[in-house]
Amino acid sequence: MNQLPPREKTLDLIGNTPLVLLKGPSEAAGCEIWGKCEFANPGASVKDRAALWIVNDAEARGELGPGGTVVEGTAGNTGIGIALVANAKGYKTIIVMPDNQSKEKMDTLRALGAELVLVPPTKFADPNHFVHTSRRLAEETEGAVWANQFDNVANRRAHIEGTAPEIWEQLEGRVDGFTCAVGTGGTLAGTGMGLKAFDEKIQIALTDPHGAALYNYYANGELKAEGSSVAEGIGQGRITANLEGAPIDTQFRISDEEGMEWVARLLREEGLCLGLSSGINVAGAVALGKELGQNGGGGKRVVTILCDTGFRYLSSLYNAEWLQSKKLPVFDWLR
Repeated sequence: MNQLPPREKTLDLIGNTPLVLLKGPSEAAGCEIWGKCEFANPGASVKDRAALWIVNDAEARGELGPGGTVVEGTAGNTGIGIALVANAKGYKTIIVMPDNQSKEKMDTLRALGAELVLVPPTKFADPNHFVHTSRRLAEETEGAVWANQFDNVANRRAHIEGTAPEIWEQLEGRVDGFTCAVGTGGTLAGTGMGLKAFDEKIQIALTDPHGAALYNYYANGELKAEGSSVAEGIGQGRITANLEGAPIDTQFRISDEEGMEWVARLLREEGLCLGLSSGINVAGAVALGKELGQNGGGGKRVVTILCDTGFRYLSSLYNAEWLQSKKLPVFDWLR
C-alpha cells in the first residue's frame, strides 16, 4: 500500500491533494472526469495554496517581517488560508469580507484569530468594495502587507509550480483537458500555464457562472455579464493580473441550477459534500469532456477543481429556507 511521506512542518500539508475519478460525471461526459480534492488542504479549500505562496513571496521580498500583519479582501476561503499560514509563521491577520458570504466562513475566520471586517457587497468601481477597503487598511496598519490576491501573481505561481505538476504526475502525463471557474483567475491561469508547459495540446476551458463577465470576454471579446449566481468566491468582471495571458481555449457558462444538480448527485451518489463552485466546475468539466469526445473520440481525461467543503455552507446551500429564498431547488433530503 502506498503511504504518504511524513511532513516536517505543518505548512507542508498544503498541496499534494488527492485526485479522484468521479463516476457520475464520467458517465455523463463519456470520458474520465477527475476531481482535484482541494478540500483536503488544512484550510479545507484550494485557496490555501495561494495564501502560502503570497505570504512566502512577501517574506522573500522583505515586505513582511516578524510581528507583521497580512491584510486581505476575500469572499472567505483565501482569508481562512491566510489566517492559518499567518498563524504558523507568527503573523497577525486582518480580513475584509462582504457581509453576504456564508456565516460559516465568518465564524471560522474569527475562530482562527483573524480580525474580521465586514462590508456591504458592492461593485468593484465603488471605493468601499472589499478589495479597496483591504488595501486602505493595509496602508494604514504599521508592519502590514496587502495580500492582493486578485493582482498578485504569486497566486497563479502556486498553481504553475504546485497544482499543475501534481495533476501531470498523478495522471502519468495523460491529461486532455482542464477547467474551473474564476474568482481571482489564479487557479485557472496558473494550472493552465503549468499544464500547457507539459503539453500544449491540453485544452484549457473557463467555466463561468452567470453574473460574471469572462464567458462573454473569451467568447466575443467583450466584458459583459448576464444573469446572476449565488456561488461564493467565483465570478469576475475584469481581467486581473493573474488572468493576463491565461491560455484559455474554450469557455462554458453554467447556471446555479446545473451546478446544484451536480452538488446533489456527488453527495447522494459518491459521498462528497461540496460547495456550489465545485458543482459548477464539475458541470463545466462534463461539458468539456463532451466537446473533446466529439472532436477526438473517446478515452479522454478531464480534470477540474473540487474547491472546498460543503460544510462551509450549511446555513446557505444546505438550508431549505435559504434555497427557497433564492428560488433554487431544495435537495430532496432537506424537504
